[in-house]
Amino acid sequence: MISLPVKDKSGQEVGTYEFDLAELASEVNKQLLHDVVVMYEANRRVGTVKTKSRGMVRGSTKKLYRQKGTGRARAGARRTPVRRGGGHTFAKANRDFSYRLPRKAVRLATRMALLSKFQDDEATVIDLLSMEAPKTKEVASMLKALGVDGQTVLLAIESHDPVVWKSSRNIAALGVAPAAELNAYDLLHQKRLVITKAALDQLRGVGGSEES
Repeated sequence: MISLPVKDKSGQEVGTYEFDLAELASEVNKQLLHDVVVMYEANRRVGTVKTKSRGMVRGSTKKLYRQKGTGRARAGARRTPVRRGGGHTFAKANRDFSYRLPRKAVRLATRMALLSKFQDDEATVIDLLSMEAPKTKEVASMLKALGVDGQTVLLAIESHDPVVWKSSRNIAALGVAPAAELNAYDLLHQKRLVITKAALDQLRGVGGSEES
């Protein structure tokens, strides 16, 4: 059981949040996290590179000159890879690099990545994040008050909020994600995690926070 300070947007402590880290995962398996991150990286690859083989290059297949009697080395067609303008020996073709690990493994890796944030003291719990209108300055001020400005930050909220998203999109080092869309790649890619109590409740699968 750990007790985390809960802060408001001004960085002031307004309460505590207590829960058992074992609710997220029993341990952090680095190999599983590595495998899942590699999967996400592979799925991000476009794979649209393409070059022409000798069969795709335009030109005649006729030999440039006869094989014997010229005193020169043997020569094939102009499309041979050894000549300028010819095709590639091992031409690259479109390729789909994506693959998928078992769903249970991906979900477990997400919970492990979240656990690692709390174990490494890289997570900050905030009370509530609500905004009436999009204001980037308000979000930037909050990050500065929480002491995470100048670092890469992932802001986890309970559900999709267009106002919060619009207020955060102009901050280069800040990412925003609803609790239901968190994944191990985003959690590990950002140095700091700022999460609302409601989002943490949702990830734990409880109805309300434990505040004192």
